Order: sequence, then structure tokens, then C-alpha cells
Amino acid sequence: MFLEASIAALALLLALLMRPWRMLASRPGPGGSQDLIASALITPLLAVLVLLPWAWALPTLYRLPLQLHWSAAPLVVILLGWPLAVPCLLAVGAIAFAVSPELSASEALGVTVWQGLVPATLAMLWGTIVRRWCWHHIFVFILLRGFLGTVLCLFIASLLGQWAGHVLPNVHDDLSRMARWLMAWSDGVTTGMLTAVFVVFRPQWVATWSDAIYLQPPMPGDRSDKP
Repeated sequence: MFLEASIAALALLLALLMRPWRMLASRPGPGGSQDLIASALITPLLAVLVLLPWAWALPTLYRLPLQLHWSAAPLVVILLGWPLAVPCLLAVGAIAFAVSPELSASEALGVTVWQGLVPATLAMLWGTIVRRWCWHHIFVFILLRGFLGTVLCLFIASLLGQWAGHVLPNVHDDLSRMARWLMAWSDGVTTGMLTAVFVVFRPQWVATWSDAIYLQPPMPGDRSDKP
């Protein structure tokens, strides 16, 4: 539990140093209007706080031979950005602990770290790599960040969690790795589809998306124009 608490405290400290609340501040209307427009990120933030705690608490609410975990942490990072996703995921873990009588404080902290903060941090690092070294295109964003990145980040995070003692009950280690790999793919498919939908229909909900970057043709000589 000390390891999980240290990771959570460090992630929260680094996130708060970036002042993520600025992303939720109201902005002036178009044309210098005096009317303030609420941040579009409030909608996905509230959706995450309402829906995701139930997904995290589900394995303790219904006892199954193989507990199915849905993280959605990479999707939260894509929508909100890492600085805002960290306190949001910590709040999700606290709400999951409150709604599930079978979830202990140590288990809730473990779920928050290994299903939330660690894959979210890996997704942020992966996104930085993709943005720096890959071709800037909408399909690259959806496939590499939304789909493939989610699979890789969740699988690596789950292996780290298993090494730290956060194991699936009544499941052998080899079978556990296979189960975590398959569950990472289910998360990746869901995240990829939702990323595509939000980028096309609600790009203002995606903090990591930029029309200026991903919808403009690459400049000659730019290293990002190479796949």
C-alpha cells in the first residue's frame, strides 16, 4: 500500500503544479464579447465522474470467476489531458470506494493507481512520442493514441500491477497475463471508437486534439511528415 500511496501522491503533486483548473476556466465569447463561455471540458469531466466509478467498482459488486476490469484511463487522458486526468481519476477511485461496500481502502487505492494513474501516465508519455515522431494526421491520432496506445499502456500497467501484488483472484499467473492482454484489447477497441466519434463530432471535448496540428498538411522538410 505504501508504493501505491507514494505513486498517487507524486502524480497528484506533479499534476497540481501544472494548475489543471485553468482548463476549466470560462472564456470570453467570440469577437471579444463580454459574455463568458463555460469550458467544454466540463461535460466529459462530469461524465467520467458519474460513469467510471461504477465500472471500477463492478468486479466487487458482482463476484465472477474472472473479474473483468475496464480502466478507461487512456481515454480520460485523451479527453482531459494528463494534469486534469490525475485528480479526476483519484476522485473516481474515491467514489468507487464509496459506492462499493466490498471494496476496501487499500483495494480502492490499488485500483486507482494500477487501473488509473499508471496507465494514464503511460498514455501521456505515449502521446508525447506519437506527437513528436509520427505523422500528424487524424487517423494516426485515432489509431495510435486511441487504439494501439491504449492496448499497450494498459497491458504494461497491468503487468506492473501484477508484479506489485495487485493480482486477479483465483487465476494462475500465466492465465492472468493472457486475461490482462485480452482486457487491454477490449479497452483499446472502446477507446479507439470513442476517440474517433469525439474527434469528428465533439472535438471541443478532446483536450489533446488540435485542428491546427492534425488537419493541416505537413510542411516540406518537417520530420513529422514521415510515417
